[in-house]
Amino acid sequence: MAVGVGGVAVGGAFAAERAGVAQAEPTGSGGYLVGCGRADMTGAVAGQGMMGYSEPDQVSAGLLSRCWARAYVIADQVGGGRVVFVNADVACLFQSVHLGVIARLRARFGDLYTERNVNLNATHNHNSCGGTAWDYAYTLAAFGFKKKSYEAEVNGIVTAIVRAHSDLAPGTIAIGRGELHDASANRSRTAFDRNPSDEKAVFPDAIDPAVTVLRLRKNGASADAGQITWFSTHGTSLTDRNVLISGDNKGYASYLAESTTDGVVASFPQTNAGDMTPNLWLRKLQPSGPTTDNRTNCLIIGRRQHDAGRAALATAMPMARNGIESVVHYVDFSRVSIAARFTPEGKPARTGPACMGAAAIGTSTEDNYNRPVPLFDEGQKIDVPDWVRAVQAPKLVVVPLGLLPPSGWIPSILPIQIMRIGSLVLAAAPAEFTIVAGLRVRRVVAAALGVDADDVLLQGYANGYSQYVTTEQEYDAQQYEGGETQFGRWTLSAYLQEFDRLALSMVSGAGLGRGPAPVDKSSPQPDLLPAVPPDAPLRGHRFGDVLTEPSTRYAPRATVSVDFVGAHPTNDFHTDGTFFAVERQDGGRWVSEFDDNDWCTEMHWKRPKGSQNASVITVRWTIPADTQGRYRVRYFGDSRSATGTVRPFTGTSGAFTVA
Repeated sequence: MAVGVGGVAVGGAFAAERAGVAQAEPTGSGGYLVGCGRADMTGAVAGQGMMGYSEPDQVSAGLLSRCWARAYVIADQVGGGRVVFVNADVACLFQSVHLGVIARLRARFGDLYTERNVNLNATHNHNSCGGTAWDYAYTLAAFGFKKKSYEAEVNGIVTAIVRAHSDLAPGTIAIGRGELHDASANRSRTAFDRNPSDEKAVFPDAIDPAVTVLRLRKNGASADAGQITWFSTHGTSLTDRNVLISGDNKGYASYLAESTTDGVVASFPQTNAGDMTPNLWLRKLQPSGPTTDNRTNCLIIGRRQHDAGRAALATAMPMARNGIESVVHYVDFSRVSIAARFTPEGKPARTGPACMGAAAIGTSTEDNYNRPVPLFDEGQKIDVPDWVRAVQAPKLVVVPLGLLPPSGWIPSILPIQIMRIGSLVLAAAPAEFTIVAGLRVRRVVAAALGVDADDVLLQGYANGYSQYVTTEQEYDAQQYEGGETQFGRWTLSAYLQEFDRLALSMVSGAGLGRGPAPVDKSSPQPDLLPAVPPDAPLRGHRFGDVLTEPSTRYAPRATVSVDFVGAHPTNDFHTDGTFFAVERQDGGRWVSEFDDNDWCTEMHWKRPKGSQNASVITVRWTIPADTQGRYRVRYFGDSRSATGTVRPFTGTSGAFTVA
């Protein structure tokens, strides 16, 4: 889908080309080292607030699929450039996690992997663990900071990068493109329609259908080592009634890709998905409206992304240019003075302290099943106090997040980053951009670099999180996204100016420097919930006992359900492992055929009535259509004593036949 800005792509280092330095002739997509790695980053799956909808009553009670960090290292053997791209199955890549990962990479690799050449971004699934930020606005719903889940996210990302680094070998990269028209809808059409006609014409259906894929392959290999498929749709297929941790629709797309291609690391990152929802009943498309947790929608939207990715991969070709570059710069978005040429009115403007509006408190009515604060609603607006009127109007300010003690409840000093991988340019920002806001950034970066805007992607949800970025026209509508645009009406104009400066510094080779240092909020970080009590088995039982056995015989597509006397799952996250296995009898032995990462299984945890320290674990398996044989279910638990000692145990169900 052409957007028609800029000229042809330039090759080699931008600075060298501008200086007239001779560059090597393009060699397609060869001359690279490529490495791919995946690691488990699943945090607490029980008794902890979830992240995404920010609803205190959405507390995790089990596991639908594990959350993964998928890392890709690409190094230019000729020019020496190197980048790391990580796509993480989390709602938000908080600044706390970004800073934690960078610090550990520095300790392990020195200056090889830094803020400049490492991009960490989130799939924005609304069913990961909460409480992993250092910012109170994001930990409040989880009742404080959850250190174990934070460590799971940081360790998972670092492990994925280490595995990708260890996997480095000569290889090639290729790019493919396609479109997907039935996996997203515009949930704020009222705001979108306020944009200029020429911008709306780029998106005739008010969606961004672009699918962009990057294929990584080792030299001499016939199969892909890595696949990265960018597409804009929210991770809100599963509703706020869901209490199982999972990767939502993008996690399912990755699961399908990795299940069908041995050894591939396949990720489905976001771009400018701020106003894109997977809930298609807004456009009168299938699947139809919401149910309790909308599982069917999740699987359908995930499969459509997977299939569109495969179709785009079939078009993948070597890039027109080689080389790798990256730059980064921190900006204090609460105090940007904006030049007139970057504002719609052609007048100077400025940003201000972060403020949440009434529309944000009212939630996105299209994606939230619950309505936590009915007093406020989308579309509300009113004059704000004098000291913020200039930057926040017409927003009705409800909470001045940037001014709350001790140092603001969301970050204001945030990084913007530009990465070039061959012909593909990523303009990375720590927020959720609407499709037209993303288009404007792409056009500005493309013009500064002298490339085509089709070769620039807005990589949202990257290296931090600060809610939304809308166009000024969309902001005036004060729909949910406008109410969540934190730094005022000209937030996007500030991004346009700063991306223009960063891109021009990339061309000149001069750089902007790091910029202001982000605030370290690592201490104090209170956890407001009491500690999980020691475990005790259900009265009259031992850990691992089977409370509800399966039937002796099932047909395919039926659901097997087994209850075990369990322990609290936070005692051991079973990282890179599993809480249970569905085993098939193979002669005289039992082999694991499905585990807690498979989307046909799920694990539920609960406290039995009247107990404070006993746990019941339910394992459910919906039998795939082509299954037959003799099976059993095994549960792997870990009990914690009053002294803190953790002991593993197992439970095994009776065998049953599938035929």
